[in-house]
Amino acid sequence: MTDLARIQFSHVTKRFFAVTALDDVSFDVRPGELLALCGENGAGKSTLMKILSGVIADYEGTIELDGQPVRFTGTRDAERQGVSIIHQELNLVGDLSAAANIFLGRELTRYGVWLDEAAMRTQAAELFAQLDCSIRPDDLIRTLRIGDQQLVEIAKALALQARILIMDEPTSALTESEVARLYRIIAKLRERGVTIIYISHKMDEVFRLADRITVLRDGKVIQTLDRMTTSPKDITRLMVGRDINTAGFRTPQPVGDEVLHVENLSLPWPGHARGWRLQKVSLKVHRGEVLGIAGLMGAGRTELLECLYGSSADEPQGEIKLRGEPVTFADPQAALQAGVAMVTEDRKRYGVIATMNVREHITLSSLDKSAIAGLIQFGREADAGHESIRQLRIKTAGGEAAINSLSGGNQQKSLIARALRTNPALLLLDDPTRGIDVGAKAEIYRLIDELCQQGLAIIITSSELPELLTVCDRIVVLCEGRMTGEFQREEFSEAALMEAATGN
Repeated sequence: MTDLARIQFSHVTKRFFAVTALDDVSFDVRPGELLALCGENGAGKSTLMKILSGVIADYEGTIELDGQPVRFTGTRDAERQGVSIIHQELNLVGDLSAAANIFLGRELTRYGVWLDEAAMRTQAAELFAQLDCSIRPDDLIRTLRIGDQQLVEIAKALALQARILIMDEPTSALTESEVARLYRIIAKLRERGVTIIYISHKMDEVFRLADRITVLRDGKVIQTLDRMTTSPKDITRLMVGRDINTAGFRTPQPVGDEVLHVENLSLPWPGHARGWRLQKVSLKVHRGEVLGIAGLMGAGRTELLECLYGSSADEPQGEIKLRGEPVTFADPQAALQAGVAMVTEDRKRYGVIATMNVREHITLSSLDKSAIAGLIQFGREADAGHESIRQLRIKTAGGEAAINSLSGGNQQKSLIARALRTNPALLLLDDPTRGIDVGAKAEIYRLIDELCQQGLAIIITSSELPELLTVCDRIVVLCEGRMTGEFQREEFSEAALMEAATGN
């Protein structure tokens, strides 16, 4: 690395009406450096990166690349100057192939006229080979799970041969082996002199990869530190302005009556050699209890929750009892009416409705509670939205603000608020803190504990074992659709869970 800054932010300020998203931001990034950008959701990280990548062109202040002032008019303009971004919220076209997504908007042609699909497939296959993954160029995006879609985004950025690469929570949906591959790719990129800005809430990643760490809070730069002179605890304190202690979030208490009883639940997998996504899974959960579902990607965690919520693509087999009564949910509406609510792992595709404001988004599943004689009363609905915003500490300009104006973490809180407004007996949380910062995680952990003390039964999946160890009373482990372990709190250990998750 040289002393000359590859990127220099100087007094960058961005306002969205009455909300100041960035306030006089100044710092630099050096050539070949991996700079970690840390901060709570809503701190301004994504807004700053949208400015650098050309998504946002209207802002105050200046940005210099290699000493030259730049102001990008759009993403194509940024890409032409070597800036590429991998968004946390995937930006892919579901009905196009993986190869078509990689070259979308810059398709390869023959003689400048005809699409050269063979060349695009060949280059896509080479990129996937670099990533050491099994995605095929002709695979449709909508048929891929989130982790594979994330790898397509990474391949898309690699194809641009960027000299500045922005990674916004790139490992949020990847398995441990995929994360290890990404680390190897990052090392190769840095050897070629690529400068990387890495946004992550995972301190282990930050302290493994970063040269320096810049912390944002409430739109302002708090400090830039050398990784070797600081600690995860110091960075967390700078991010949230207080100490975060993840111990003691779960208050042990006697459990109540049985809410859910599942016996020999199986989910067919037509056309696949394995034949089953889930096979003979049996479990139960009581009032005031948090049951965790652990397992590697592809183990069947999401599929299990979808079966319980009536949203699985194929009809499950086996017996599901809710409060002692056998139930079969044809769709999520039936599940909601019976007292089962779910928060999806895929916020963008299945959770957030981009055309709605925050109030509409929160009250969508419980509009009947705001109606008189079938007519929605705006005052009641507004009060319900404001109550949830206050209870979950959702950072927003108000209930009428567009849901897309919120950070990813605050959108996730809105999804949880929507589920809670239905007053469920059973709450299903599918990786609910994916892409959420440590401060917001702490709030959600406390909320989970409060809900359990009120008698709610909760099933939670997570790709982070420490999270399950923190919030759960019991943990069930899945491996390739089969239940391979069940652990009480006093039996918890990461080693035991990983052993069960790998089928050993």
